[in-house]
Amino acid sequence: MSQTRSRLPIPLLAAAAATTATPALAAGAGTVSITIPRVNVAEYHRPYVAGWIEPAAGGAARTVFVWYDVKKAGRDPGTKWLSDLRSWWRKGGRALAMPADGVSSATRAPGTYQIPLPANLPAGAYVFKVEAARETGGRELVSVPFTVPVRGAPASAKGQSELGSITIR
Repeated sequence: MSQTRSRLPIPLLAAAAATTATPALAAGAGTVSITIPRVNVAEYHRPYVAGWIEPAAGGAARTVFVWYDVKKAGRDPGTKWLSDLRSWWRKGGRALAMPADGVSSATRAPGTYQIPLPANLPAGAYVFKVEAARETGGRELVSVPFTVPVRGAPASAKGQSELGSITIR
């Protein structure tokens, strides 16, 4: 995931970046902690998960990561099911060529994962969104409002089924 800092294919409101007088943040400006909970079911499949950033006032989305079955090939490749991440798909996922360098990776087992925020986010108010969808399971979207630069108490939200806590520090 370290490549996420320098290679993000979807620009985040170039016009907004051009109108702000605040310089871009330095590398390591913030981290998102994402928990995928252990779900006790008979048939468990790892979820597809996407995380993206949107300006709080609305605008273009910037995909930060997409976890899906990158190795599945053949008649039903792993990319076929990315549209199950409905909100992400509508916000820009369908325009992304997969695998996206520095953004795509394999699905993850239950646990907590650290994702760096993009280093070049201009100062402002944003919403970090994480969506998960699981075969024979549910679908869930969690939104965490935050500001750049990230200061003070962490911003967080918690999912109810497919996602655990999402924290931005």
